[in-house]
Amino acid sequence: MGEGRIFIVGDIHGCLEMLKRLLEKLSWQPETDQLIFLGDYIDRGKDPLGVVDFLIELKKSSIDVQFLKGNHEVMLLDYLSGRNRNLYLANAGYTTLRSYMAAGHAREETLIPPDHMEFYHSLKPYIELEDYYLVHAGFRPGVDLEEQTLGDMVWIREPFIYSDYDFGKKTIFGHTPFQKPFVSKTKFGLDTGAVYGNKLTCLELPKKIFHFVEASES
Repeated sequence: MGEGRIFIVGDIHGCLEMLKRLLEKLSWQPETDQLIFLGDYIDRGKDPLGVVDFLIELKKSSIDVQFLKGNHEVMLLDYLSGRNRNLYLANAGYTTLRSYMAAGHAREETLIPPDHMEFYHSLKPYIELEDYYLVHAGFRPGVDLEEQTLGDMVWIREPFIYSDYDFGKKTIFGHTPFQKPFVSKTKFGLDTGAVYGNKLTCLELPKKIFHFVEASES
């Protein structure tokens, strides 16, 4: 891991143009800085496939780029395995399927390119830093980290967000959109509804500075 800054980026949901603008604003340095994404790269936005392409290339530029697993990536893998298909489509999964089909991946058995499948299967359930835990949705209060379920880590909302339970480190999460970053004694929430016309937000550590870009007018 690098000895520079740590940048943690909230839910992207196919908003490639916003992601590019955010990284330009951060002046992220691959040689020294660490970059972590909180999950939900796909669905709802204009270019889910483009976001994943971009992230895969970004990973090639530095060993200090890490990716968490979001509920939308879990739903996509379930869909491809024939499970919970209606749930995925009801959560705008069709936007990602169309994105792949538009790129020429027409047949379902070859819908997702191998490098993208490798990316989806490589996503982490949570990441531990020296002073923080990073997770897509949150943790179940009162349950040891080793006993947490993937379902809770990618889906939980109110029982985690509005609990004062202390896991020993501050938790940084996405998943639940807020108008501005959620800040409490025990957690930071970084999903600020980029795909809904609001902001794409990043937290810079160790300074605890928020960076964001607004949705484009176009």
